[in-house]
This record gives sequence, C-alpha cells and structure tokens, in this order.
Amino acid sequence: MDFKTLQKDMIAAMKAHDKPRKEAISALVSAAKKIAIDEGTRDNISDDQVNRAVMKELHSAEEQLATCPDERKDLKTEYQFRFDVIKEYAPKMMSADEIEQKLKTDFADVMATKNKGQIMKAVMPALKGKADGKLINQVVSKLLA
Repeated sequence: MDFKTLQKDMIAAMKAHDKPRKEAISALVSAAKKIAIDEGTRDNISDDQVNRAVMKELHSAEEQLATCPDERKDLKTEYQFRFDVIKEYAPKMMSADEIEQKLKTDFADVMATKNKGQIMKAVMPALKGKADGKLINQVVSKLLA
C-alpha cells in the first residue's frame, strides 16, 4: 500500500464529512508514520512499512471486535466498521495452497530436515507480511506429518 494513497483517501473522507472512515484511515497514517520514525525513515515511508502498520492495526481492530461484549451493539457496530475500513487497505494474504507451493519450491532443502523449528526460522522472514503466521505453522505441520 502506498502511503500517498492512504493520505489521499483520508483527505477524501474529510471532505466527504465521513468522520468514522477518516478516523480509521487516520489511525493507519499515524501507525505508518510511527513505524517510519522508529526506523529512522521519517521522510521516506516505504510500502513495506505501511503494510506492516496496516496489518498491526487490522490485528488490533480484530481483537477489539472479538472482545467486545455482545450487549454493546453500538460499540460492536463501530468496531466492525473500523475493521472493514482497515481491511480494505490490508495486503492480500497468501492462501494455504500458495504457502504449501512456496514451501515445496523455495524451501525444499530446509523442509527435508523435518525440523519444524529450523523450517519456521527460515520461512517466517521470507513470508512475513505476505501470509498469516498461524496458517504457515499449520501448513508446515501438515507437510511434516
């Protein structure tokens, strides 16, 4: 996700007087800026940094939604809207089949060791931000079984 696109969408939401959408996108912009500042690249925010910020915010929104009591319909609706807006900006994640294919082609030598710890250590940095860690773990377990 391009940082400039995120900023343009936030401005568009402001002009449309869509406060909930503007707040959700604003949180993404702030999170991306924070990551860039922490990594010393304040003036040049990369797509990777924006994607990490979006994934982190998506995870937070998902947690909020899951822990919200069912009696609080108002909060539940607000959290669901925020989650949906953030999900629009989230990078497309790999499916289980795509992960399995990637493991068989790019990590065949490591897979041959049958050592799950070694496999995960090699695979996670390569697939970070492209696939869900839990799904990667499940696919590795399935291939080793």
